[in-house]
Amino acid sequence: MVDLAKLYDVRKELAPFGATLVAVSKTKPASDITELIEHGQLIFGENYVQELSEKHEALGSVPQWHFIGSLQSNKVKFIVPYISLIHGVSSHSVLLEISKRSTQVGRTTDVLLQVHIAKEESKSGFDSEDVVAFYESFLKAPLQGVSIRGLMGMATLTDDQCAVADEFQGLRRLYEKLAAFSGSDFNTLSMGMSGDYKIALQEGSNMVRIGSLLFGSRS
Repeated sequence: MVDLAKLYDVRKELAPFGATLVAVSKTKPASDITELIEHGQLIFGENYVQELSEKHEALGSVPQWHFIGSLQSNKVKFIVPYISLIHGVSSHSVLLEISKRSTQVGRTTDVLLQVHIAKEESKSGFDSEDVVAFYESFLKAPLQGVSIRGLMGMATLTDDQCAVADEFQGLRRLYEKLAAFSGSDFNTLSMGMSGDYKIALQEGSNMVRIGSLLFGSRS
């Protein structure tokens, strides 16, 4: 069940920071997405390629679709024709496939590089030093059909707010370091979810991914 009051509350919280809201709609029906669209929410994040494809077929491209899950190379071709932003690119092989498939359909796909900032090993992403080297290499030899727009990271799932803030601070410093020798298109720092987005905003996030607060618990 969609919580419209929370949608408006979150928007008010994001406004002073100029942050973008990605409504995480995985496992939720198209009717819930439509309801949020009617109230002005136009960016939705999905984790699973098949589910995203079905929702895109049902709803079209009126909402902007962001892919926020772990993306396998063999799934890239299914979303490249319409995806607005791919969060969480964490390997050269996936970026090469995005380049290949984007070039085939004559478009440029925007992506974020995922950085591993959490204590949990289960969360993926580049190490801080690796992502700097990777990005510098990309700038020297850009891939056709790909635009790296910024960084994304997920903090440790913990009640220790100071630890979460430290992780977000580290990612912000890394983002600022890369932005210093990038063009204006490198402008997105995606960090913060339902449980920690307020901390993320204070630490410099300009894009948050919020699901359960808007849609309720997932099935």
